[in-house]
Amino acid sequence: MLLLICAIFLLGLVLLATPRLHRLNAAAIAVFLAAMCWVTYMIGADDFLAAHHAEAYRLFLGGDAPTHHSAKLFVATEVFPRYVAVASGVVLFLLSTMNIVEILYNNGCFDFVTHWLRTRSPRRLMWMLAGLTFVLSANLDNLTTAVLMLTLTRTLVATDRLRRIYGFVIVVAVACGGAMTVIGDVTGLTLWSEGLVTPTRYSAALALPCLAALCVTLLLLTPKLPARLDLVSAAGAYRGDDNLLPDWQRLLLLGIGIGGLWFIPTFHRLTQLPPFVGALCVVAVLWVVNELCNRRLMYSDRMSRRRFPTALQYANVQNMLLFTGLILTFGAVRETGALDALSSALAPHGGHMYLSGLVQGALAALVGNVPSLIGGMAVYNTSFFADVVPLAYAPDGHFWTWLALCTSLGGALTLGGTVAGIFFERMEKAPLSWYLRHCAPRLIVGSLVAAIVFILQTWITIST
Repeated sequence: MLLLICAIFLLGLVLLATPRLHRLNAAAIAVFLAAMCWVTYMIGADDFLAAHHAEAYRLFLGGDAPTHHSAKLFVATEVFPRYVAVASGVVLFLLSTMNIVEILYNNGCFDFVTHWLRTRSPRRLMWMLAGLTFVLSANLDNLTTAVLMLTLTRTLVATDRLRRIYGFVIVVAVACGGAMTVIGDVTGLTLWSEGLVTPTRYSAALALPCLAALCVTLLLLTPKLPARLDLVSAAGAYRGDDNLLPDWQRLLLLGIGIGGLWFIPTFHRLTQLPPFVGALCVVAVLWVVNELCNRRLMYSDRMSRRRFPTALQYANVQNMLLFTGLILTFGAVRETGALDALSSALAPHGGHMYLSGLVQGALAALVGNVPSLIGGMAVYNTSFFADVVPLAYAPDGHFWTWLALCTSLGGALTLGGTVAGIFFERMEKAPLSWYLRHCAPRLIVGSLVAAIVFILQTWITIST
C-alpha cells in the first residue's frame, strides 16, 4: 500500500505540473488525490498503525484485540482529524477575509482607487498600480487583491498589450506584497498556523527582499512601456447602491476591515487562539457596522442589487479546495512514513538551506506555490533538520521565511504557479509563451536580487 500511495501522490504532482496538457482544474485534482490517498491508506491501516502509532493504537484498543474495523476507527477519529483541523483553520481564515472584502467592495470602499489611478503616463500608472497592489495584498489575501486590481485595470487601459503588461505587474506585486505578511498569502498563513513563524519577525525578514524584487522587476519592465497611455473613455458599469453611503461611513468600514486584519496577530498573541478566530471576530464587527450603515436598505428591493464579482467567489472557493486537498494528501503520505524517510535522508545536507529553498522555488514554478510550500513543510519541519541546524529550522528560524520567499516568487515565474497567475491568464488570454519570453526573465532577475538581499540581511542578523 505504501508504494501505491506514493504512486498516486507522484501522479498527482505530475498532473498539477502539466495543466495545459489535460486542462483539469488543480483544485479538482488535489481533492481527488486526497480522497484516493486516504482510501488507500485505510485499506492498509493495520500495517501503518503498527509501524507509526503502535503505542497510541494500543491505548485506544484498551486491551481489546486489534481488528481492521478498529484500525479504521482509530484513523477516522485520531489521525485524520488532525489534518482536517489544519486545513479548516486556513480555510476559515480565507473565508473570513473574502467576506471582509465583499462588505468593503459592496459599499464602494475601493471606488477611490479608480479616480486615483487615472493618468496618461504609463510609467506613473505602473508604479501606482504596483504600489497599491503591494499594499492591498499585504493586508488582504493576494487572490482577492489580484481579482480586484485586474478587474480595475480593464476599466482603465484600452489596449490588450498594455493590459497584459499591467496584469504582469499586478501578479508580481501580489506575490511580493502577499509574501511580506502572514495574512497576505496562503504560504505565510500556513507557516503561521503551524507555529513556524511569528508575524513581526516574518514581516521584518521579508520586507526588504520583497520590495527589492518588485522594484527591480518594474525597472526592467519600464522600457517596454509606450510613451502615452490610451485610457478607456466609457464609464464602468454601475454596480448598484454604493453611492448611498457617505464618505465617512465608507472610511469607517475600510478602517474596521483593514485595521481589524492588522489586529489579528495581536489577538492571537493575547489569546493564543488560532488566527481564524480573530478573523471571524473582525467579520462579525464589520458585519454589524455594515448593517447599521445600511439599515435603510436591508429589507428593501435595492439591497438585492448589491452584488460581488462571481469570479472572485469562484476563485476563492477553488483556492480553499486546493489547499484542503493538498493538506490532506500530504497528511496521508506523511502517515505512511514516506516523508519522514525522505526527511531523514536529506537531513545530513540540512546546512544547504539556501539551495533547498531554491529547489522548492523551482518546484513552485512547476506545481504551484501552495503544493511546494506544503511539501517543504512536510519534509523540513521534522526533528531531523531541527537537530542539524537548530537556528535555521526551529520555529522562527530563517529557513521558513526563505522558503516562503522562494515559493512565492517561484510560483509567479509561470502563469500556473499561483492562483492569481491563473486568473490573469484566463482574464487577459495571456499565452504562456508570451509570459515566459517577456515577463519571466525580468522576474528572475528581480528574484535573484531579492535572494541576495535576504542572504545579506540574514548574515548581518546572525553576525550581530
